[in-house]
Amino acid sequence: MLTIEPPSATFPASGGSSTHTITSVNESRMAFKVKSSNNEHYRVRPVYGFVEARGKMKFEIIRLEGPVKDDKIMLQYAEVPADETDAQAPFKAGAQQGDVTILLKTT
Repeated sequence: MLTIEPPSATFPASGGSSTHTITSVNESRMAFKVKSSNNEHYRVRPVYGFVEARGKMKFEIIRLEGPVKDDKIMLQYAEVPADETDAQAPFKAGAQQGDVTILLKTT
């Protein structure tokens, strides 16, 4: 399982960025994929990646200028072997164990 802190973000309509920490509570390596309800106004880095067993990594959400609107970002994840090198591969194969949602607000 993966968790994200903080679990939400608030941005001004003029745009901004927010840094979050993805944490693995598993004894296995996890791959993740990020999906957004609004690709026009949000960018994320990275979109795909790996979190090592019991590891952490930074994740950035960038909000471009746009109208006030509530959105969400979903981080899907799946357990992968330690030697997996392509973070997209498990999702192309239909693997998904769970997801975490980040609520996004614009003021």
